[in-house]
Amino acid sequence: MSEALDRPLPPGNDPWTVLRAATRARVALGRAGDALPTARELEFRAAHAAARDAVHQPLDPDAVRAALPGRELLEVHSAAPDRATYLQRPDLGRQLAEGTALPRTDADLAVVVADGLSPRAVHEHAAGLVTALLERLPGWHVAPLVLAHQARVALGDAVGQALGARAVVVLIGERPGLSSADSLGVYLTWDPRPGRVDSERNCVSNVRPPHGLSYAQAADTVAALLGAARELGASGVALKDEGPALTAG
Repeated sequence: MSEALDRPLPPGNDPWTVLRAATRARVALGRAGDALPTARELEFRAAHAAARDAVHQPLDPDAVRAALPGRELLEVHSAAPDRATYLQRPDLGRQLAEGTALPRTDADLAVVVADGLSPRAVHEHAAGLVTALLERLPGWHVAPLVLAHQARVALGDAVGQALGARAVVVLIGERPGLSSADSLGVYLTWDPRPGRVDSERNCVSNVRPPHGLSYAQAADTVAALLGAARELGASGVALKDEGPALTAG
């Protein structure tokens, strides 16, 4: 038990104060008659609005480029022509737009930065995580970064195959929650190609310092997974993340 929870509360203090300070979850909200107190109700509405805004915020490629100076950045679009279609047709977000052309690189790794369900997460965290991850991959031949619009996770499989990469890492904005509208997820697939399923990927989620994983923590885990996937020749359920020691499942 932490020191904060061991320490007795001063007389008259709300006994829930320590618990509320230890989590961003909504606990001990109180009540006003049969309803929530006005302040808690307004906080809930503000969080809900932030989550909706994060979903509908347009991806700003110029902001991503400015945050990654000196790095080549290719842009692609999924088969979803606009945000409304993307939200209604997840299948289109998994396919590249017709006529998309990418250079053949035969790289060890492709890195795709995808808007997903929170472009805000990409704007705030993608550059820091990309930088931290590539610093941990000396000797890896990495293809030019790809910025994907209206993208689902599986779009990375098509991108990785088109680039001829042995592995793909997709950094994507995760579905916003009421306490996290800016969470970035990372999905790793060895031997990417259309038709791969979720069980063939590894995921590192909730990259959003200071409230989630730091860039260094996430990059350490993803780099370790990539090294193990290269040795094993597989990812997903065949590869277990067990901290410092990654082993085949």
